[in-house]
Amino acid sequence: MPNVSIIEWGETVTQLDLQCIRQSIQQRIGSKVKISSNRGRHKFVTSQGTIAETYPNIFLVEIEDESGKESKTVSFSYQDVVTKDVRMMLLEG
Repeated sequence: MPNVSIIEWGETVTQLDLQCIRQSIQQRIGSKVKISSNRGRHKFVTSQGTIAETYPNIFLVEIEDESGKESKTVSFSYQDVVTKDVRMMLLEG
């Protein structure tokens, strides 16, 4: 019986983490961020962009190219932030 309660407790903590991250990102719509995403085999891609929109399971970031003339919208899941497959840093100014 003790193993069951530990598993349920772990699941609750994960849901709280997701809710906390979701709320934090929703509060920062329009903010500039630096994002590093894991592309496998120890390869991270880093770019800068603006948090554009949030949805129940994903959020959108408008990524800027180096010249600043073009941008593309990329989606990320909140679960990727929890598992650290996506790392975000808020940029000031």
